[in-house]
Amino acid sequence: MYRWVRKRYQFQLHGRRFLESPWAGGLMLMLSAIVAMFLANNSWTADFYHRLLNVDVALLIRSEGYVDWMFPHGMTVQTFVNDVLMVVFFFLVGLEIKREVVNGHLSTVRQAILPVLAALGGMIVPAAIYASFNAGTVAAGGWGIPMATDIAFAIGILSLFRDKVPISLKIFLTALAVADDLGAILVIALFYGESVNLILLGIAVLILGLLYFFNRVGETRLMFYLIPGIIVWTLFYYSGIHSTLSGVVIAMFIPMKPRYSKEYFAHKISNLNEALLSAEAQADDFPNEEHRYYLRTMSSLASKSVGVSYRLEHALSPYVTFLIMPIFALANAGVTIDSVEHLRIFHSTPETGAIGMGVFFGLLIGKPLGIFLSSWLAVQTKLAEKPQGATWKMLFAIACLGGIGFTMSIFVDTLAFSSPELISRGKIAILFGSLASALLGSLLILLFSKKKNRS
Repeated sequence: MYRWVRKRYQFQLHGRRFLESPWAGGLMLMLSAIVAMFLANNSWTADFYHRLLNVDVALLIRSEGYVDWMFPHGMTVQTFVNDVLMVVFFFLVGLEIKREVVNGHLSTVRQAILPVLAALGGMIVPAAIYASFNAGTVAAGGWGIPMATDIAFAIGILSLFRDKVPISLKIFLTALAVADDLGAILVIALFYGESVNLILLGIAVLILGLLYFFNRVGETRLMFYLIPGIIVWTLFYYSGIHSTLSGVVIAMFIPMKPRYSKEYFAHKISNLNEALLSAEAQADDFPNEEHRYYLRTMSSLASKSVGVSYRLEHALSPYVTFLIMPIFALANAGVTIDSVEHLRIFHSTPETGAIGMGVFFGLLIGKPLGIFLSSWLAVQTKLAEKPQGATWKMLFAIACLGGIGFTMSIFVDTLAFSSPELISRGKIAILFGSLASALLGSLLILLFSKKKNRS
């Protein structure tokens, strides 16, 4: 019995450590992508995999055999993942961006200037490289694909090196990835939307104004933001603006200020603690009904002393990391490879352009080059300071990890093209480019850290 209890405890402990590890999210993404590729290319599962992704998902109201009402219209399992589940992902990204801008690594101009400029360079150069390969071809619209950095993969790989990388560069990469996400969101909003229904968009803006009012008057109850948020998502979905952007916009209005101040919390918790200790109880009668009342009140008091934004970010993070993003990878990384021709990412044709070369070199060369040159120019012109304790060689190695585009790049790929052939070629190039960037960045970190140790 003792051995069984001990093994169970150790299993739970190891499981908790895994879930809390920075690299766990990246590992789950990678495994999901591998499973998706297997399902899409195995003769036993390929047909089921693709049919499942195209199953219709909607609420139907029928009358005498006729469909009188359907919501949402034209949604399949794959679009449900991309347009509904990914709203939660973008909502979490919005909360992280807001936190960093309000009181994090992007809260002051001095702190924000280097990662913001680095992110900007890391978007412009890859887009330019992609355009140089695909200008005038059918693939020209995919210039936004190599612009993004996958924060889960990049931070996960960086965490494996522990003390080999200065903490200042870890902070730099985190802030850069947040700024990069913001840039990617703006690109999606401005360039990858459909024709906009101004009436529906106007109604959405009015509801967002209501959310702003709730925020200003100090309303902290979640229902006042959740119900209008669902309505805003619906309006975005039918207005022509990609529905996932509603998650980012709504996150900007979630209050960060707690309901109770530190002094109020300390005073109330002290009184509750005294009442709990003085409550009568038998030796084996804890907690009784009176104790449970005090404990529930303490729990509610502690929860309301933390801002809604922080509580939501903490609560959603594990679900996004270990559920939504792996599901996204399962639904989108499964590229069918009918022949060796699909793996020739450096091949160019008039029908498909040079999408493979544009994405691959945009991620592997464009991202690190843009990040490094922008950072170097910002420091040389005194606009920013180099991260403390960092060398230019190590900063370039970190910039290479910025070429891991995976999640956001695949998402942009599905928006940029309507042709399944182009989408598939883009995804394959993203997988190869992200893998090459991860390997290059890791090798350079090991190389430069060894040189530093020898010196």
